[in-house]
Amino acid sequence: MNERGIKKLYYSMSEVSHLTAIKPHVLRHWENEFPALRPSKNRSGNRIYRLQDIKLIFLLKKLLYVDQYTFEGARRQLKALKRGRQNKFQLSFDGLLKEDLLFEIEKDLRVLLGLLGNSNHRE
Repeated sequence: MNERGIKKLYYSMSEVSHLTAIKPHVLRHWENEFPALRPSKNRSGNRIYRLQDIKLIFLLKKLLYVDQYTFEGARRQLKALKRGRQNKFQLSFDGLLKEDLLFEIEKDLRVLLGLLGNSNHRE
């Protein structure tokens, strides 16, 4: 999926959860922790996310899971990014998606290495 190939203006929570590998309850919690993440709601009251919201979720995921900031630290980083000239909100969707994919691959490889390490001790 790229910015030019995006066909929809809004995405459901389940679509965003699947795309970002963040569980819906975590997305709801992040809404409470980060004022910048405020998806709209449709007439039924369901959250609807725009591309900008999804970009922010990828950025939050990087700050929290890769860079290992606390919520307070991530909030400070977001404020600094907004004030600074290098604005990560302007990164391309494809760039954020690729960066996140690398994170997920690395995480899976660490799990596999851990499993392989444990199986060697059993023999």
